[in-house]
Amino acid sequence: MTEQLIPVTSSDDRPRSADGQLRRRARAVIPGGMYGHQNAGPLPPEYPQFMRGGRGARIWDVDGNEYVDLMCSYGPVVLGHQHAAVEAAARAQAERGDCQNGPGEVMVELAELLVATVRHADWALFAKNGTDATTMCCTIARAHTGRSRILVATGAYHGAAPWCTPRLAGVTGADRANLGYYTFNDLESATAAVREAGSDLAGIMVSPFKHDAGYDQELVDPAFARGLREQCDETGAALILDDVRCGFRLHLGSSWEPIGVLPDLSAWSKAIANGHPLAAVLGSGRFRDAAASIFVTGSFWFQAVPMAAAVATVNAIRDEGAVPAMESIGTKLRDGIERQALAAGVTVFQTGPAQMPNLRFADDRHLAKARVFCGSVVDHGVIVHPRHNWFVSAAHTDDDVHRVLEATWEGFQAVRRQFGAS
Repeated sequence: MTEQLIPVTSSDDRPRSADGQLRRRARAVIPGGMYGHQNAGPLPPEYPQFMRGGRGARIWDVDGNEYVDLMCSYGPVVLGHQHAAVEAAARAQAERGDCQNGPGEVMVELAELLVATVRHADWALFAKNGTDATTMCCTIARAHTGRSRILVATGAYHGAAPWCTPRLAGVTGADRANLGYYTFNDLESATAAVREAGSDLAGIMVSPFKHDAGYDQELVDPAFARGLREQCDETGAALILDDVRCGFRLHLGSSWEPIGVLPDLSAWSKAIANGHPLAAVLGSGRFRDAAASIFVTGSFWFQAVPMAAAVATVNAIRDEGAVPAMESIGTKLRDGIERQALAAGVTVFQTGPAQMPNLRFADDRHLAKARVFCGSVVDHGVIVHPRHNWFVSAAHTDDDVHRVLEATWEGFQAVRRQFGAS
């Protein structure tokens, strides 16, 4: 790779003083210094913890270092940071009102838009986070069926509540007493789990594709998806699609529409408002009464500004051709990385959809190669992740891909120097 692309700042020139000071202050007042999926502590030292802002496909940390953003806030930013139409809609609604004694009229407008956009949806409820939405789906399924058991894929991530968090500190056996497990894309294991649940099966929750952190991604086998649909039809249980991570990135509608499988309930968040805090549950008419019967609420669940942002986001995804744009850019990125890995003599595996890239190195059980690679890439001005899938936004351009590929080439060279060819 001798072609000179967009110059990037060398590691020696990237200041870190403001970030380091904020980390020290945070350790005094925030348990562990930071928490959750945005905790940079476990990541290589090149990663910034605190960010200053973003525009389009670029972000800046608190020290002023610029990056091409391939994490997109871990998924919420689908159109690019500070998308003009989305921010204009949010500002206009903020001038009228946001958190009030009742929701704004935009709540109805957004529900109508989602029902018109997502094929299986006859109604919508709103919340704040993906965990809210997946938990509400389980509650609605139980209210509708009068049963308790929810089936989930082993290792799948559905949120951070006690019933689904990947970390077990503070979790009791009772929190998960009504869960059963199957293997993604293994219809035989799902059938066995359905049989074990028997007459107490309330629902089957499934991700559009397997995106467990730290592992190869796995696209769904349409026969598996159809099989789950048939199991739910036969038992009266709800098929619940967790579209929190994938929704509106793979398809303008629910993510299984292209394979002809429609869920009864679906959970949404991340990309539906381009970074504004919002989640949604969408459902078919059969589950409307159950959705009306449960009590769910939150002090900020009815905010009008995120809903106005969501209306603008969904319209922009449609009008600007965001999904095919992301697929095109993601494919160019994937093809470039494949050529680079071959040239560097480093074996990698790229899996999942192009809009949500995932990169794994061969013989890298403890992610040592991934950490060296990603640390170098970040040092050369691109934010990626050694364990989590990346995200492409509609704001990424060919120039961004060129800059990313310059950084990833340096990353492959760093891996080759430390670990040799593989």
